[in-house]
Amino acid sequence: MEQVNLGRTGIKVSRLCLGAMTFGWSADETISFDIMDAAAEAGINFIDTADIYSRWIPGNQGGESETIIGRWLKNRRRREWVIATKGRGQMWQGPTGEGLSRAHLIQAVEDSLKRLQTDYVDLYQVHWPDDSTPLEETLYALDALVRAGKIRYIGSSNYPAWLLMKSLWVSDVYRLPRFDSLQPHYSLLHRAEFEAELMPACADQRIGVIPYSPLAAGFLTGKYTRESRASQDTTRSTSGLIQQLTNDDRAFAVLDIVKEQAAAHNVPPAQIALAWMLANPVITAPIIGARTVAQLREAIGAVDVRLSVDELAQLNKTSEGF
Repeated sequence: MEQVNLGRTGIKVSRLCLGAMTFGWSADETISFDIMDAAAEAGINFIDTADIYSRWIPGNQGGESETIIGRWLKNRRRREWVIATKGRGQMWQGPTGEGLSRAHLIQAVEDSLKRLQTDYVDLYQVHWPDDSTPLEETLYALDALVRAGKIRYIGSSNYPAWLLMKSLWVSDVYRLPRFDSLQPHYSLLHRAEFEAELMPACADQRIGVIPYSPLAAGFLTGKYTRESRASQDTTRSTSGLIQQLTNDDRAFAVLDIVKEQAAAHNVPPAQIALAWMLANPVITAPIIGARTVAQLREAIGAVDVRLSVDELAQLNKTSEGF
């Protein structure tokens, strides 16, 4: 699989990133290992997780995904993999249990490294903003971790454009590491939040973009129809989105075009939705999650799909307003 630089860094990542939120949740350890094996065989070298995955499940404490990745990774050549994780959410009780303070981040990274069974994280991302902690404190803490060799690059997730640019300014003024990546919510059915200001900002500042939910929580795979609304097994984190989309005729109009183009290319609908995103030069690697190897393989072929100018224009026009 083709590899590209992550933003302005020299680190090479595959054009698709394997999302590991399902590991230890809807995919047990055995299935998770199979998914990572299949990803490796396909040429994916980029895995994204977070320390809180999947703390929201009864009986889980958080860190389940990282732990599974660590057990798999110890039998691989570490230097061949780009491992990205995130910190910010609550992982323990007490005044430092969550947030982007120095106290939380220093401990959170140590805990992630233990679970991942590695000496360093390639990309450490702040999961979402923390209004209670000054940017300087967060960036100085990340700087200390970079200097200690525990993280190599830093990134942001769910940051609005103004805060991303302010963060870059703080890094420049204080000569601190700057965010080299952004993880936004982006898909054919969720465009405005990223495209309005974040997209030109990332292009201008050469920030790598690794969007999450590029298939709109599975809606763009075509498994939902006008006749059969959201299924009963919809996951906690995406049920609201699926309910919203299945009640929106505009979303089905977009899906109709995706299916039409998928039939023309003889590929699954998921590959068209991903190919549309990969045609955007600002995008580095969409994050694809999977609960099964079959789901992963259904998406991987997107890197070989080339949409015409007319097909891209049709998708863009139909999805205007999202």
